[in-house]
Amino acid sequence: MNRDSDGEPPADRESPVGEPVIRRDPRVAGDSAVQFDPDDPESLADAADTVRRFATNTVGSEDNVYMLRGAAACAALVRGTGSYKAAAERADGEATISFIRKWARVHDLPRSIRRHVALGEIAPTAAKHIARVSGESRYLLAWAALDHDLTVREVRSIASRVNGGATVEDALAAEGIDLGVLSVSIPPDTYRELRRHAALEEVDPGDIVAEALEEYL
Repeated sequence: MNRDSDGEPPADRESPVGEPVIRRDPRVAGDSAVQFDPDDPESLADAADTVRRFATNTVGSEDNVYMLRGAAACAALVRGTGSYKAAAERADGEATISFIRKWARVHDLPRSIRRHVALGEIAPTAAKHIARVSGESRYLLAWAALDHDLTVREVRSIASRVNGGATVEDALAAEGIDLGVLSVSIPPDTYRELRRHAALEEVDPGDIVAEALEEYL
């Protein structure tokens, strides 16, 4: 599996479900993380039970870790049974094929995005729509959701436009949002020098920041 310079799998990877990477972080869930192993019959039965209960209790939940646990259970059940249809049949009850597909995709979001979901900074219901788009668009939509405090409705609308063929930039513009606009705070001395250099070089401060960040990243 290819990874970027920070060790994170690419945006369209299928993550392992045997170990709860985000949910085991003490800052997120402490010791409450649950592991699902799609190759272990007993663990798969636990996943099916979790999916069954999760399908009847998602609306209005404020427990983001609970939602990620449900997403992990959906992903494990799909991989353990071999298909969305078989997973839905195994879970039975309210868990439909569509439900399991949507939440399994949330589990397959990159770790950097799922961390913001676990911390409550991206709503799990918004993450479902971020997971509908593919590739680098997932990152762009997720970061825009964070930086502009997008509602679930706005994220859903943007994801639909992207899947309809629009770029993320154009889809955001339709909601009145400029991609890449970020408010940051810097120390006064750095701010003074940034403004001074920008004035002397007759460039926008953002150009200097962007160039410095490109070198850093």
